[in-house]
Amino acid sequence: YFGRNRVQYEDFDFQVLETEHFDIHYYESEAEAARLAGVMAERWYDRLSQLLNHQLRGRQAVIYYANHANFQQTNALGSTPSEGTGGATELFKRRIVLPFAGPLAETDHVLGHELVHAFQFDMTGQGKTVTETNIPTALRLPLWFIEGMAEYLSVGANDPHTTMWIRDALENDRLPSVRQLYDPEYFPYRFGQALWAYVAGRFGDEAVGRILNAAGRRGTAEVAFETVLRIPMDSLISDWHESIRFSYASAGEDTKAPGSYGTTLLTDDNGGKINLAPVLSPDGTKVVFLSEKDGVAIEMFLADAETGEVKKKLVKTSVDPHYESLQFIYSAGAWAPDNKLFVFGATVGGRATLSIMDTDRTEVIREIPVEDVGEVLNPTWSPDGSQIMFSANVGGLSDLFLYDFDLDSVIRLTDDVYADLQPSWSPNGKLVAFVTDRFSSNTANYQFGNYRLATWNTETKTIVSLPSFPDAKHINPQWSSDGSGLYFVADQNGVSNVYRLGVETGRLSQVTNVFTGVSGITDISPAISHASNAERLVFTAFEGGEYKIYRIDDSQRLEGQFLATVPMAVASESPTAIINITSDGNAGVLPPGDRDVGFVQAYLADASNGLVDVNTFGSEEYSPSLSLDFFSQPQFAFSIDDYGTYVGAGLSAFWSDMLGSHNVATAFQINGGVKDIGALIGYTNRRSRWNWGLVAGQTPITTGASAAGLASDENGNTVFIEQRQIIRQYNRQLTGIVSYPFSRVRRVEFSLGLQNFGFSNELRTRTSDLNGALLDDTRQNLDACFTDPRTFQVLQAQS
Repeated sequence: YFGRNRVQYEDFDFQVLETEHFDIHYYESEAEAARLAGVMAERWYDRLSQLLNHQLRGRQAVIYYANHANFQQTNALGSTPSEGTGGATELFKRRIVLPFAGPLAETDHVLGHELVHAFQFDMTGQGKTVTETNIPTALRLPLWFIEGMAEYLSVGANDPHTTMWIRDALENDRLPSVRQLYDPEYFPYRFGQALWAYVAGRFGDEAVGRILNAAGRRGTAEVAFETVLRIPMDSLISDWHESIRFSYASAGEDTKAPGSYGTTLLTDDNGGKINLAPVLSPDGTKVVFLSEKDGVAIEMFLADAETGEVKKKLVKTSVDPHYESLQFIYSAGAWAPDNKLFVFGATVGGRATLSIMDTDRTEVIREIPVEDVGEVLNPTWSPDGSQIMFSANVGGLSDLFLYDFDLDSVIRLTDDVYADLQPSWSPNGKLVAFVTDRFSSNTANYQFGNYRLATWNTETKTIVSLPSFPDAKHINPQWSSDGSGLYFVADQNGVSNVYRLGVETGRLSQVTNVFTGVSGITDISPAISHASNAERLVFTAFEGGEYKIYRIDDSQRLEGQFLATVPMAVASESPTAIINITSDGNAGVLPPGDRDVGFVQAYLADASNGLVDVNTFGSEEYSPSLSLDFFSQPQFAFSIDDYGTYVGAGLSAFWSDMLGSHNVATAFQINGGVKDIGALIGYTNRRSRWNWGLVAGQTPITTGASAAGLASDENGNTVFIEQRQIIRQYNRQLTGIVSYPFSRVRRVEFSLGLQNFGFSNELRTRTSDLNGALLDDTRQNLDACFTDPRTFQVLQAQS
């Protein structure tokens, strides 16, 4: 928001990892993850340079932060990244700035997405130095073109999350026209990705690079499409819509609206358009959820789980400087067994914290700082109330941790490169179900598999994998009240729905079968919750462009529709049982026979292509050096007349180091002669929490008057006299500024400056005879006074 401070809680001691094409900037706590990122970056470079037939000019800078809380302290971007920003590609230095997401699969996706932007800037620009007349065409292209392309090239066409948006638009007769694609109401990432997937499937992946090149030359997205594809844009969009209708003609026959499975609990009528991360109290009577209900920010609310009536706001992030983040993208909180206390992960003062709130009094009664981790996500309370398990992002990777109230200490449970997410404690306290990619990933070739379910045995400390669908995500495990079943969300048929697994029987059933999807903001956001002491489940579904919360109470419906009985794993080394149900989440939704198995699908399927040896990377300390960010369009004018030479010129330039900690602004302007030069130089240092700067400059202000007339010289001859007076005022300043932010909304700031004002007063007299011949041309420096009595003295004597 306007006026908020950027608070740099930590002094990051950056180093630079040097690969063939990249300078990866990192600091010590993320060193291991940075080396992995270097390999992933080179793999993306190999993929995109081949597909787009382009090599980037110069080395590509990537600035990594260990977590999102650190990322929000970056100086490399013009503004503080929002909580929903997963990364950014900055224009002036074409640097990629992003946090490690925790799961390497998510980090890899964002890195690929942002590197597409780097290629877009480089392919549509005229060089790495940016001026007002040399801004890459990519910056002028619509977001559906730019962001949609980045999503397609980094995710591909098989994306159930984007397909959910397309199905919803189809169901509500909201498939966008060409003009509507420009409307922010149509989320450009999703609809743009779907359109690019259709185009690539129909015309081949090589069309992507050709269209981008055409857009760089012609400057408009629609003309580029029509030039390359030889089809009117309206016809292309019409064909795309028809393919969507054809592909989903029968898809909705067996599906139901989300409200058909139970009671509609929270919608725009009593909540907001975005209602996320519902968490039922153990007795099932209350639900905590996140929403933009008050229209300012995502905040935390408490509602009656029976009626949906919103009782109170628990956390006011929009006006409370205490909480900098509620981790609403990837996290939900948890109730204590007493139905009163509620724990949630937050960022407070730049530190990851477990916050415990008394919901009756709406008061945070305890905050538990978790040292050496970046973010605390999805805490789960043990049935006896003595411990809290949670997932945390540490050093750029995701692991499980345990807080013990009796010991008042945090214990790390897992420590590896695999993603461990969303723990959920069983009612008997013996098992914790969680999400992991450890049973599906191949770290040797940096291939990150689908998320599967596993259990952590609190007694034996062993991890056991649970049955899974092939090539599908499995997230958000929630135990049934008696501990016999485990509810979760999976997208095995291209649609995210709620499933139930009998933990001992192996009975698998499907609880919901909605047309759109059971989902939060992202495809791995928590979306369901089950009461530990009651047969009640709530879920978030995407419907009508909104996120709504529904409740299921019917025990028979919670048992779900039987799918199969699957063998259960008995040890961590045992292979996971696979339920062979086909999956199809094609975002472009071309009919299966018409799909092109192209370059993008091939490289996403084969992670080994483009890999490099991590041992070839070099590393050195980061040394800040200034380089040009941007300079304005130069202006120059020159003329000569009877009064002499006139020069008019102006130029401003901005400089910074790669991390944005040292910044220099320079400006120069001349409007007349040497005496009319104005200049400014300013320096700001944002290396630490103390921000300071110096500004020095001179601004000339010129005023004057002129007069002309006939007069007699000392010989009595009539002459023509012209006189011009120029009065200059010079404003010179030297100012120092120091500021220290206490939080995003409070800071102390000091400034100290010196100002100097100087003046000059010049009178120029030109004498000519009546034939126009110049007889005399004199200059006089008068007293620096605006009312000098000698001004126009010759003409005044003759008037």
